[in-house]
Order: sequence, then structure tokens, then C-alpha cells
Amino acid sequence: MASLTHFCLIISIIPSLLASSANAQLSTTFYATSCPNLQTIVRNAMRQASARDSRLPAPILRLFFHDCFVQGCDASLLLDDTSSFTGEKTAIPNQSTRGYEAIDAIKTQVEAACSATVSCADILALATRDGVVLQGGPTWIVPLGRRDSRTANLNAANSQIPSPFAGLSTLISQFAAKGLSARDMTALSGAHTLGFSRCLAFRTRIYNETNIDPAFARTRRANCPASGGDNNLAPLDGTPAGFDLNYYQSLVNRRGLLHSDQELFNGGSQDALVRTYSTNRATFFSDFAAAMVKMGNISPLTGTNGEIRRNCRVLN
Repeated sequence: MASLTHFCLIISIIPSLLASSANAQLSTTFYATSCPNLQTIVRNAMRQASARDSRLPAPILRLFFHDCFVQGCDASLLLDDTSSFTGEKTAIPNQSTRGYEAIDAIKTQVEAACSATVSCADILALATRDGVVLQGGPTWIVPLGRRDSRTANLNAANSQIPSPFAGLSTLISQFAAKGLSARDMTALSGAHTLGFSRCLAFRTRIYNETNIDPAFARTRRANCPASGGDNNLAPLDGTPAGFDLNYYQSLVNRRGLLHSDQELFNGGSQDALVRTYSTNRATFFSDFAAAMVKMGNISPLTGTNGEIRRNCRVLN
């Protein structure tokens, strides 16, 4: 049962989330009549999938992030390449993404209940929220009504998804280009409280950077040699299965795994906010939930735009 503090936190952020949904032509009751059991179906499916793969919520969250940053939250990332169609899955930032089969399985269950009604983009948005909750994170009301894109953009995926090697000014600019503030960026970066990263993404930091705790660097080098082992994994923070404050606490202690992580706490404009998040769960959870709604509102296809895919991997 949720604690009183957690319940009050949820209630306190609902008004701002509802206001955000209106701005994007989405509705929190979009499927109330056409697919009334949608949220229960997705929630139960994510619970079952996560029971089989405890690490699943992190890659699902990453899929949503990478999808929304290219053409908006339109499920373009879910499309497979064909002989006549180039998708986004082979883009450099997406080559290590996973979780597609879980979305396929949820889509199958949703189709069985509400055929040709619910978009893959909305399923991904709901699955992302439910995965965060399963790992102990905040909940939020997901505005719905997105439709699925008939296009994808490989070049945009390569250029617009923030890099693990990016500096603070670049990160702020890339998020601003999507209508997200520096505070949104720092809150959303807290998604790295879940999951793992490949050696390829953090090797330069642990061998060459100086704003890093020496003991932490030594520990990470043990599983990430100076050459080879590109796909060896390390946790993004000390508690990779729990949605908590450890990510920000790691940054304060110079134990950020990625260069882009430590840039949030490196003598720049976000230092004070990182310190706040490192000790204030309510503030981080509230800001993260609001920023997730805001990110989910990036350029949605609505009305008659796009389509409702029957299979998330291919166009109808």
C-alpha cells in the first residue's frame, strides 16, 4: 500500500499534469469508452513481463525517451527496417535498445480486447509509467490519444538523441529544442537510477577524466578494459533495480558513470538541483513525473494524422 507521503505527492502533481495534457491535444480519458480496460491490461502485462525480466523497466523507459526525441512520441522507433523502409533501430544511439518484444506482447493483449483502437505510441507511454512504478518510482496520469507514425527518421535518431559523451551546454540545448527546460533535463536524467550501460559508453570517463572518484574508476575498470569488452555492462548507479535517489547521490560523490551524467554536477548550473534531488525524494519524484508528461507531449500525432498500427513493427 502506498504511504501517505507518496499518496499526497501523487495528488499534488495531478493538477499540473492535467494542465500539460491539454496543451498537447491529448486526453487522460481518451479510451474511456473505446477501451475501458486498457490501463489494467498494460499494467498487468508489464507486471508479468517484469517478473520474467527484472531489468525490463529500464529499457522500456529508454525506448520511450528515444522515441519521443525523434519526431515526437509516435512509435517511429518501434518500426523494423524492410527492403523499402528504413527505420531508426540501426541508429547509433538505438543499437543497444531492447524491450521491443515486451511491447509486442502487450500490443497483442490490447488488440485482443480492443482491436485497431489503441496506438503503439500510447502503449509505450503507459508501459513506461507502469515500469517506473514497479521499480518504486512515482506514478503519473498519462495523457492519451497519440497515433502512430507512418515514417521514421534515421538521421534524426543519430543527431537528436543526447549522447553519453555530451557536455552540459549541449545537453541543455538538445532538451530545449524539444521544449524541455534545464530542470526537466536534470529530472529526466534521473531515469539513469535504473539500468546498466555498456563499457563503450563510459570507457573514456573511467580512464581519462579527473572529476571521478578514484576508487569508483578502479572498480569500473575491472569490467571495462582499455580495449575490448565494449558490451560489458555496469550499473548506472549503485541500486540499478530501484527508482531512488542513488543516481544523484552518486553524482555528488563524483561517481557518475557516464560523462553526460557527471556533467550535471561539475561546477555548472545544475549543481544545486542535483544536490536537492540527492536528498529530497518528494521534489525529485514530483519533477520527474511532470517532466515525463511534458516529454510525452512532444509533437504527438492526433486526430486523423498517422495511423493505429495493428503490429507495432510494421505499417498497416
